[in-house]
Amino acid sequence: MVEKNLEAALQSADSPAELLRKNRGRHPYPVASEHTNWIEEVRSWRETCSLSDLSHHQKDLYVEGPEALDVFEDLGVNDFDGFAPGQAKQFVACNPNGNLIGDAILFYLGENELKLTGTPIAPNWVEYNLERGDYDATVHADERYHDKDEPHDTFRYQLQGPKALDVMRDAVEGEIPDIPFFNFDEMTIAGVDVRALKHSMASNVGFEIWGPWEEHETVRGALVDAGEPHGLRELGEKSYKAQGAEKGWIARPLPAIFGEEMREYREWLDGDGYEAISTLGGSFDPDDVSEYYLNPIELGYERFIDFDHDFVGREALSSMVGEPQRRKVTLVWDDADVLELFASLLREGETYKYFDLSMPYWAVFHYDEVLKDGENAGVSKYFGYTYNERSVLSLAVVEPEYAEPGTEVTLVWGEPGGDSENPKVEPHVQTEITATVAPNPYVDASR
Repeated sequence: MVEKNLEAALQSADSPAELLRKNRGRHPYPVASEHTNWIEEVRSWRETCSLSDLSHHQKDLYVEGPEALDVFEDLGVNDFDGFAPGQAKQFVACNPNGNLIGDAILFYLGENELKLTGTPIAPNWVEYNLERGDYDATVHADERYHDKDEPHDTFRYQLQGPKALDVMRDAVEGEIPDIPFFNFDEMTIAGVDVRALKHSMASNVGFEIWGPWEEHETVRGALVDAGEPHGLRELGEKSYKAQGAEKGWIARPLPAIFGEEMREYREWLDGDGYEAISTLGGSFDPDDVSEYYLNPIELGYERFIDFDHDFVGREALSSMVGEPQRRKVTLVWDDADVLELFASLLREGETYKYFDLSMPYWAVFHYDEVLKDGENAGVSKYFGYTYNERSVLSLAVVEPEYAEPGTEVTLVWGEPGGDSENPKVEPHVQTEITATVAPNPYVDASR
């Protein structure tokens, strides 16, 4: 039975962690697993150019009206001075205690018109505040593929790699506008008017292109045709997910919404929404759900924070700035220990927790415990194998004394007790992985 809201679902469980750990794994991703083969696709964003289809798994929240920007200023830690049409920024929202609810990309589409794009967590929080607040603004929520029957309003494609600019030059009609970093502009591809955001990953210029859904095949075909002489590869699900460890962005922290101060919000959230049905997994198993929470400073977002305006969590974040904080790092897993995980499948007896290459799929909110000399040193989050580095990498936050590159730490691998109510988890035994601290992002440093 689906509960009417998230708060009701929590009342039926012993704890938030107990509710989330028994969920059924990841959300379906409506893109082919592989278009050619995932290793060739992974190589493309490093060597030639990759094309990703981001049209399905994100929620778009359109806010329009004289006070459209006000709600984002009231909720976001960001500096909004000078923010103008044609610009985008990584919007970061906290709870009153300064812990992260979520982040997403905020686009300033036009006068009094903005769009927030990302996993549903941050858009849901903004939508709730718009409904409950007194803003002279209207809202339209274009839910992700999983939450509705009809297609998205828009397509969204991402070009990435050293040949991305060449592909764009061949695909766009006329000259490409001179777009500053994290700005966007209008252009035409195959007779279709689109917008393109300029960004980068691993030091290469990249673009995110969006336009009306009805034209998605036309634009995709034009990009594929333009990319063929440049070695373009379309990314399937396996290769697209492998980008995370290289980019250095810690995806999908558990939203800080489970305290008493957020009860009314949980009563607004659906009982079968993203926050209620996403799975929690990994070896980190604290007594209190708040120990899963992360804050913007330890995630490397301190440069975004503008204390010259009032926003939810401002006072708490202000006090955190003067305190020691964990630091975001990359963990490079020991090759021999990784081989041992797979070797356990080839012998009699118990096995270690299996994970599919290029990355695992049994949990949305993944947390592994990181130890130093047997004591907690932090948590490891987003992880996976990248063929480009021939390594398993994970993105973590660790105590400052262990954040120096070259430091060895231990990652506890496997679910608590080696079992889970999540049907995606097979019986296994926990083990330990030796990992070496490296900079984040890892790829820029290694190149």
